[in-house]
Amino acid sequence: MKRVRTAVIGCGAISDIYLQNLKNMFSVIDLVGCCDINIERCLFSANKHGIKSMTIEEILSDSSIELVVNLTNPKAHFPVTRQLLEGGKNVYTEKVLSVELEDAAKLVSIANEHNLYLGAAPDTFLGSAIQTARLAVERGMIGNVTSCVAQNGRDYNIMGQLLPFIPQHGGGIGFDVGIYYITALISILGSVKKVNGFLKYTNEPLVYDQPSNDCFGKEYNVESETILAGTLKFTNGTIGSVQFNSECIFPEQPIVMLCGTEGVIYMADPNNFGGTVFFRAKGSEERIVIPPAFGYSDNSRGIGVAEMAWSMINGRKPRANKEMAYHALEVLHGIAISNTTGKNYVLQSEFENMPLLKRGYFSKYLEKDNLVVDPEAALV
Repeated sequence: MKRVRTAVIGCGAISDIYLQNLKNMFSVIDLVGCCDINIERCLFSANKHGIKSMTIEEILSDSSIELVVNLTNPKAHFPVTRQLLEGGKNVYTEKVLSVELEDAAKLVSIANEHNLYLGAAPDTFLGSAIQTARLAVERGMIGNVTSCVAQNGRDYNIMGQLLPFIPQHGGGIGFDVGIYYITALISILGSVKKVNGFLKYTNEPLVYDQPSNDCFGKEYNVESETILAGTLKFTNGTIGSVQFNSECIFPEQPIVMLCGTEGVIYMADPNNFGGTVFFRAKGSEERIVIPPAFGYSDNSRGIGVAEMAWSMINGRKPRANKEMAYHALEVLHGIAISNTTGKNYVLQSEFENMPLLKRGYFSKYLEKDNLVVDPEAALV
């Protein structure tokens, strides 16, 4: 079986689960190296996962490496991905595709020009929960979907001290967390036609108050939005409401609901791959559990990378593709533009909603009755 030789750039907080999964979960991936501007951190990750510590120049010069996963901070997504694409590498990047919409458009153009694959997280929409919710909608369980609600709240002061990129431009609640919710909604309902909305920023300096932080006692400023809220009109006629509030509490408070003419679906946190999906039928007071219809309910970060690798082998468009990633980013930017102009923003992009994953491949079956069922078959 052909395997796609892959390297990772960025060995920060999210990298460990990616490296672990790409090394052990997906047979299509041949993980060969990692890279980071922090040499010690890169060496630690390389030694831990049994791969080579590399520079970006070494990755670019190695013609055997076909796919590179960009796990740098959001501000670095554009320059790093651009360098990789111009160097002839297929790229999968952590969310978002880039901070600025015009930069994302450039990346899409470069990938098209060089006939390269470009995809982006979040890939949680390929997990069990969102795939199951989408199947229920496509089977008509709630009739015509007339509206949807997605919201989350968290404490930006606590999160900003744990993850330094969050207070920076591009790391706010909308672009860091809201992108999961927007991606979940469009993966089920398709393209958005127009949006409007509001953003809030805070001008008050904060203080690092966690003693374990190296900057303890120092002030810092929040460049990113603290609240992003908006209304979405989907091309299919569904009206959506989104609200992402980081002036709230920790832990996070996720809510996602799809409302239809025949019932309501209550979804799990889109930041996770699994979770319980509930259904309430018209005329019923009871919420019932919809049994999972797909695998990948555990932390499966990297499933989008593996699915892209299979797409490269089979010559097809990947599910976590650049058009979908760009459209989700334009939704968020459209809300920000509406906040500035006071007018509706009409989206210029759309995307092709790709098929559901194959059903019937559950990793839990590997532990039951000695049955050998390969969950990766769902991606092929």
